[in-house]
Amino acid sequence: KAAYNCDITYGTNNEFGFDYLRDNMVRSPEEMVQGKHHFAIVDEVDSVLVDDARTPLIISGPVPKGSEEQEYMDLKSHVEKLLSAQRKLATQYLAEAKNLFKEGVVGHQEGEAGMALLRAHRALPKYRPLIKFLSEEGVKVMMQKAESFYMQENSKNMHLVDAPLYFVIDEKNRSVELAERGTEYLSKGNADANFFIMPDIATEMMQIDSNAEISDKEKADAKIEVAQDFAIKSRRLHSINQLLKAYTMFERDTEYIVMNGEVKIVDESTGRMMEGRRYSDGLHQALEAKENVKVGDITQTYATVTLQNYFRMYHKLSGMTGTAETEAGEFWEIYKLDVVVIPTNRPIARDDKEDLVFKTEKEKFNAVIDEIVRITEAGRPSLVGTTSVDISEKLSRMLNMKGISHNVLNAKQHQREAEVVAEAGRPGKVTLATNMAGRGTDIKLSDEVKKAGGLAIIGTERHDSRRVDRQLRGRAGRQGDAGSSQFFVSLEDNLMRLFQSERIAGLMDRMGHSEGDVIQHSMVSRSIERAQKKVEENNFGIRKRLLEYDDVMNIQREAIYKKRKMALSGERLSVELHHMFEGMITNIVLEHKDAGDFNTFRQDCLGRLGIDPQIEAAFFNEADPTEVNELFFEQFLEFYDRKFQQMSDILLPEITRVYENEGDRYKRILIPFSDGRPNQMPIAAEIEDAVKSKGKTIPSDIEKVVTLAVIDEKWKTHLRAMDELKEASQAASFEQKDPLVIYKMEAFNLFEQLIHDINEEVTGFLAKGKLDLPQGPNQQLREARRQRTDMSNTKTSRTSDEEMARRAAEGVSRSSSKPETVRRHDKKVGRNEPCPCGSGKKYKHCHGRK
Repeated sequence: KAAYNCDITYGTNNEFGFDYLRDNMVRSPEEMVQGKHHFAIVDEVDSVLVDDARTPLIISGPVPKGSEEQEYMDLKSHVEKLLSAQRKLATQYLAEAKNLFKEGVVGHQEGEAGMALLRAHRALPKYRPLIKFLSEEGVKVMMQKAESFYMQENSKNMHLVDAPLYFVIDEKNRSVELAERGTEYLSKGNADANFFIMPDIATEMMQIDSNAEISDKEKADAKIEVAQDFAIKSRRLHSINQLLKAYTMFERDTEYIVMNGEVKIVDESTGRMMEGRRYSDGLHQALEAKENVKVGDITQTYATVTLQNYFRMYHKLSGMTGTAETEAGEFWEIYKLDVVVIPTNRPIARDDKEDLVFKTEKEKFNAVIDEIVRITEAGRPSLVGTTSVDISEKLSRMLNMKGISHNVLNAKQHQREAEVVAEAGRPGKVTLATNMAGRGTDIKLSDEVKKAGGLAIIGTERHDSRRVDRQLRGRAGRQGDAGSSQFFVSLEDNLMRLFQSERIAGLMDRMGHSEGDVIQHSMVSRSIERAQKKVEENNFGIRKRLLEYDDVMNIQREAIYKKRKMALSGERLSVELHHMFEGMITNIVLEHKDAGDFNTFRQDCLGRLGIDPQIEAAFFNEADPTEVNELFFEQFLEFYDRKFQQMSDILLPEITRVYENEGDRYKRILIPFSDGRPNQMPIAAEIEDAVKSKGKTIPSDIEKVVTLAVIDEKWKTHLRAMDELKEASQAASFEQKDPLVIYKMEAFNLFEQLIHDINEEVTGFLAKGKLDLPQGPNQQLREARRQRTDMSNTKTSRTSDEEMARRAAEGVSRSSSKPETVRRHDKKVGRNEPCPCGSGKKYKHCHGRK
């Protein structure tokens, strides 16, 4: 709080976000720490507002222990067997394609070979022998021809390709789908043949309804049993899918590392370990089961906000970074921020060479080692940038075999970062680093090194984002120093494999490149940049789509937090409660007035408000609903005020006694308050305020605590419902509807229900509530110690929502139509030809004039 009271507060973006969320969970205004959001300056603004934008900040807490954690470990062996069977299939189809190629592919055989390759690719796209074979002349082009054919008419015939597979992997959309054959394979040999098969819930419900031999109670019980069976199997298949994704799409030492018995996510942009961050939707638990470490507990979200929406609350927002130019469009579209380029202090003397492209990864790494040896012998230091922990360790082994001393800096050795960076500028020093060394690292060079040519940057792979590559290049040639940068690329790299390799592979084939040959041309470098741009545009689409989803949540969050803040400060709370009571009474009256059922009306008033209305049946049936409302509302307010005055009269003597005898020791006192249900709500009242106001503050203390408790509990439940809605709304895309529109409509309905539930619960608890004093002459009220809101059971984390990002990507691809090429239909008019307007002048002197 002291830090926030200063004129300037410096801190991490995550902590600012978490403090905002905690401020909206406290139970007294004194515990709030953040002020208003006036002005923010964000360092490395592209990293914070672009790279981290789609990962929400979450405060979560424990949920009752369930069987989900153990389920992942139990299902692991099933998935491993399924994976083994799929690997055999992939090997079989790859061998079939190779044999057809050996014999010479002609006519219908080309289609057979293409289908076999496509099946192997959709079975296991990261299978090393497959990747190697696809780099051979003409192979990838054939597979893509087959893919284009089967994807025609919205993938109408793709089921013919997928039919023999156990599960299907779509690498571009990062999705894994269990196929029918996979479900049958999992069920085979199981005691329950339907263990993994989802029941047809609609058919089973109809069968139960049409069964005349069982009673209504038995029908109801049977329906509950079917619904429970459906829920259990649905969760089981979801766990299977997440395990499949963990095994096939997430590689150890690339997307994550295992350290101290925990699975830690590695940030793809920075190469750093992301402490406290977990994948959502059970994916992290699946990775833990895969790596045989303790499976973490399932948690429940208490509060959440994305960094995008947190920083958009600031009246003025600004920031700085060395690589914002490529994202200028996104900064303007989402944050309405202009990007201004500031010229460098001294001209850049760094030599940025064109990319070197190799056919295979093996050739590329051999060339990288040769380049390191050459630079080291010249007395220059080299910084070798890698995209994953695995590649940095692989290159380290290759350098050890050559006897070259070097340092390794990755997520596993992050403790040595300062030491490694300090040594990186020494003559002949080799440093292998993931993107950790790519941002904000200043490597000091001696005069000797500057004369030798400065620091050499060697990139072992192009990253999906041009900004990350630019950050790496920017480590050399700082402040006008000499330096060089060179990227080594192979057609087996992820970026090339997924987006661009067929063009460059075709070019290499036409030029007759043999093993070990390299291609270096500005045209190739531009082609690679186009691939990166394609990925960046796709990622921007995903971020924008996710923001549109979060904007719905953000409007609701702001409304609830405003309501909560009003209750916390006590400001206008009594007026708000009057509106709630009036609304509830209006609903009850209208509900029963239309039915003309006075007795049910009385029972409902007793059940929901604890009061028997003093209204005649004739008046209720004949009078206007507004008159009934007004009369009953007056009676209710009189009853409510009288009840709280009586409570104050009972409590005041005891509170006064404590104040007079022990006022120097005790500041607050606990008032046991209950609405007759088992759960009691203890109210902490200020002793001095209660005595000085002669008990008038006691009702407002009770109203405040009850309102806050209900809002918090209902909001937690609502967050869970919104998560489920986000997941369920994605199915709308299969009906050619926009999932976002469905989400917005249903979210509005859920929010309306939330407000109704809060009002109903608050009014009911306060109206029916009474003192739950301990019995016996010597029982007294207990002291309430002033303490901060208990957050010991909560966890702060950043959840990487892989599933939602994938669904959003699908939404972007489905909703965004391909831009059409505008073509000229009329013949182009020459400069010296008569102008088509009929003026008689030459075109260049008439409408062709610039």
